[in-house]
Amino acid sequence: MTIAMITGANKGVGFATARGLAQKGVTVWMGARNIVRGAAAEAQLRAEGLDVRLLEIDVTDSASIARSVDRIVADGRGLDILVNNAGIMPETFNEGAERCKPSEVDSDMLHRVFGTNFFGAIEVIRQFLPLLRRSPVPRIVNVSSRLGSMALQTDADWPGRGVNQLGYSSSKAALNMATVIFAYELRDTAIKVNAVSPGIVATDLNGAGADRLIGRPGYGSPEDGAVLVVACATMPDDGPTGAFFGPGGLIGW
Repeated sequence: MTIAMITGANKGVGFATARGLAQKGVTVWMGARNIVRGAAAEAQLRAEGLDVRLLEIDVTDSASIARSVDRIVADGRGLDILVNNAGIMPETFNEGAERCKPSEVDSDMLHRVFGTNFFGAIEVIRQFLPLLRRSPVPRIVNVSSRLGSMALQTDADWPGRGVNQLGYSSSKAALNMATVIFAYELRDTAIKVNAVSPGIVATDLNGAGADRLIGRPGYGSPEDGAVLVVACATMPDDGPTGAFFGPGGLIGW
């Protein structure tokens, strides 16, 4: 039996990933900061006959992460797949504010973005790593973004260049580097560590303005975005580690 834990699994790409993995026979711990929303998401997938269970976790709270580890340990079946999906984009889109210029982003906002998108993900990996080391098929998937790609951000012809978000893009670039760093540390183990950009997906994260800002006519569905996440989470033993995947294939760091 394969066991997965997904942060931010009560909605969007995280929810679709939970469904996609559970449909493959994986038992999924659905991590959620909001217990009420998490319970509703769990009930929805259970009604579909899927083996999911709610896990209350706030990735910005080390003690909350530790309690989550303890609960999975107490369950007695270990952990095989860790998906760092929880993320925020407060500079624009999801809080009803106009887009902030990089020079106008205050330090409190930057700390908040990095606290969830980078430091939270690192702490989740750190605390869950002992469990993953015991698995025969351990996988870590960091849900990133093309906005965190230095290769794309320095391409003058890339349509996403105009988004120009200091906090979100920088935090995802940092997460990408962490992916490479952890993959190197764990290179002689069975643990594979990869980053995935789901693409432009209609979620609460980006709201109604992303198609205008990116210059695309519309969004994909959360299910579209989850396809790559599920594929990396179930990567075969001879698959790559330390790679960055997007809808069109490998993405340059």
